[in-house]
Amino acid sequence: MTIDILTLFPEICRAPLNASMMKRAQESGALDLQVHNLRDWTTDKHHVVDDAPFGGGQGMVMKAEPIFAAVEDLKSKIENRRNAARGASEAGLSKSKIVLMSPAGRKFDQQVATRLSSEQHLIIICGHYEGVDHRVIEHLVDEEISIGDYVLTNGAIAAVVLVDAVVRLRPGVLGDEQSAADDSFSGGLLEGPQYTRPSEFRGWKVPDILLSGNHGEIAKWRKEQARNRTLKNRPDLLGGAAR
Repeated sequence: MTIDILTLFPEICRAPLNASMMKRAQESGALDLQVHNLRDWTTDKHHVVDDAPFGGGQGMVMKAEPIFAAVEDLKSKIENRRNAARGASEAGLSKSKIVLMSPAGRKFDQQVATRLSSEQHLIIICGHYEGVDHRVIEHLVDEEISIGDYVLTNGAIAAVVLVDAVVRLRPGVLGDEQSAADDSFSGGLLEGPQYTRPSEFRGWKVPDILLSGNHGEIAKWRKEQARNRTLKNRPDLLGGAAR
């Protein structure tokens, strides 16, 4: 999987995405990640990427020109690489997916992460200021995504969340493929409680069932606990079953 991130603040993305599981994914070849400074596609000597909004208002708006130039350049490069690898007869079979991180986008969840994990190439545009020129959304972006109902300083922080959630679902990224299937949200429920040694701490004991060795009963207990935890913390995930 190839992911290109376009941002005004590359350092925000590079540090967390070059550690732990994301670092190992890149070292193993499961992930080809590139973080780009959007200013590299400006054409003026001051590298201007924003301007005042038409009609007045607070703040600045990200200009369309450098965003279009960057996305079209990255798409062209990846397409040329694919064509060289496949031959002309198979050219263009895979399409780059263009995602804009925006508080006005569709809310990100595990289902969206799963769907995006099947893509071969993601280009992620990180919004900033008062947003981007709407022509980017109308004519370039495939999907706007928000990671929650709150506003961040910039979209680079949100992009890190999206990349981590998506990439960990790719084959070969996690040490145990079952880990992703057992995560919260994967089965429509939050993950149940987990315990490790010691079996007793400050008088608090691990539930006996987890020490029993009866894997069938343990699985049943975990499913019940997962539902109870979901009912307590996220009843909205249960829909009608919670009422």
